[in-house]
Amino acid sequence: MPSSTKRKINRRGLTSASNSGQGQTSRKSPKPDVINKHTGDFWAYSKIVRKHFFEPENLLWENPEMAKYDAEGIVGSPSCGDVMRVWLNINPKTDKITAFKWRTFGCASAIAATSMLSVMVTEKGGMKIDRALEVRPQDIMKRLGGLPDRKIHCSVLGDKALRAAINYWFKKTKQYDRIVIEGTQVIDPNTKVTEADIEEAVLEGAITLEAVQKRTKVGIGFPECLPKVEELIRFYREKYFGQEK
Repeated sequence: MPSSTKRKINRRGLTSASNSGQGQTSRKSPKPDVINKHTGDFWAYSKIVRKHFFEPENLLWENPEMAKYDAEGIVGSPSCGDVMRVWLNINPKTDKITAFKWRTFGCASAIAATSMLSVMVTEKGGMKIDRALEVRPQDIMKRLGGLPDRKIHCSVLGDKALRAAINYWFKKTKQYDRIVIEGTQVIDPNTKVTEADIEEAVLEGAITLEAVQKRTKVGIGFPECLPKVEELIRFYREKYFGQEK
């Protein structure tokens, strides 16, 4: 008898396949949404992700007139295919975000994650700015029911655009002491690897020093920077994936 195939979905929605022994009955599994024709890897999205992809909340199809909104944030680059723009309305008396509109040239994960973020920030009368700045990508993923590991970095686009828009508001209202500056300090002067490079590596799944070195070549000829690299890995791993239990 031909062998059957079992499929399983991990905690972030990634589907994998393995061959079972002969004569075993295959289990019913979600139909893959994406299949890599080169490696055979595939994964399925949760129902919540699909809903926010096919019916995104607070999405704008055209750029609005800025007079309608209090703040704007943009991240990404058209050359790499991922661009996110966010527009906010903020109540100056309550410091709450009352409207969150957005546009993107991004993948299904970026669309779903930003749609969910827009709901989180504006539900129940709006989220205070300080609380919105505390929202992490894993908070968004939890509400979505998970994302594939290789798509986690896509959930950061909306988060970063939101932060950029909030900084725009702080500058506009002259609240300079509240501006959040995310540094891009050079960590390795030989390879020119920056904090942003370490952050990107962790988001792509490199969560150990060895994995980050393989991806960025940091510290290969400058080992003095490795303690700082390990510190950044721990920081970004906790920021995006939560504390290890």
